[in-house]
Amino acid sequence: MRPDLAVLPPRYLRTKEAAAFLSLSPRTLEKHRTYGTGPAYKKLGGRVVYSVDDLQH
Repeated sequence: MRPDLAVLPPRYLRTKEAAAFLSLSPRTLEKHRTYGTGPAYKKLGGRVVYSVDDLQH
């Protein structure tokens, strides 16, 4: 791996990391997802992930 790629932030965060990024509990973020009031998410390999770009906007 190139050294410059090692310092890049991840493109996607799992629920726990996304919740910390937004200063929310993971459960609160899950509730927002259930009610359709939270940030956009995707399912990759059966896992819910949030784009860092979506969380910043």
